[in-house]
Amino acid sequence: MKGLIDTHCHLDRVEDLTEALSLAGAAELAGMITIGTRWSERATQLALTQHDTAELRVWCSMGTHPDHAHEERLPELSEMLVELDHAQVVAIGESGLDYFHGTDEVKPAQHVAFRRHIEAARVTGLPLVIHTRQADDDTIAILRDEHAKGAFPFLIHCFASGSKLAEAAVELGGYLSFSGLLTFKKCEEIREVARHAPEDRILVETDSPFLAPVPKRGKPNTPSYVVHTAGCLAAERGLEAEALAEITRANTRRLFTKVAL
Repeated sequence: MKGLIDTHCHLDRVEDLTEALSLAGAAELAGMITIGTRWSERATQLALTQHDTAELRVWCSMGTHPDHAHEERLPELSEMLVELDHAQVVAIGESGLDYFHGTDEVKPAQHVAFRRHIEAARVTGLPLVIHTRQADDDTIAILRDEHAKGAFPFLIHCFASGSKLAEAAVELGGYLSFSGLLTFKKCEEIREVARHAPEDRILVETDSPFLAPVPKRGKPNTPSYVVHTAGCLAAERGLEAEALAEITRANTRRLFTKVAL
């Protein structure tokens, strides 16, 4: 399945970066986006884009994961705008709400950080990579409230919920990105969403080194394994593999406007 783009991986956490890039090249990926989880580590993400080549593109995002929102200094919008103004920075985040890990005490910090990241996405036009776990209602409420102030591009990464969140995201112009979860036997609800989501709003990712897809489940994930998730998504939607690759590649370019292939 030539030309796939892994829209969400964590190259700073893979055990062997050289091997991961080599495997991605062998799988004929077009590129990957390595995602930031702490604003204080944004230089690390940017440094990883030095591995960018004409054959295998490497871009990055900058932001703070909700699990770290109470630990990281929240940057002012003006600071974010300066740091995000780099050719290889193609997205903001990941940011959002995580009520699985987050206690009631840290929820306010998550909400404030989420809205600040949305503000940056609205101003820059860079898509916001949203992490949401067991927080669908509040995620939808914040997205709708912020959208009323002005549209902004976004995607729900590693989609792990049902039709309510999916429909709300699509209604607001958002995209849905599917990870290895799509291939897990118990995740029929996710596959149901994947089957019916609008064709122009679907993306694929690995979230590596986490959530390796079947048949690699139980092993450390790597960007090249996105081919398995994409294959599952193609099968669920009744598409040929190459058609799915072209669809997701086009969607990636449309959402991540700084991605050039």
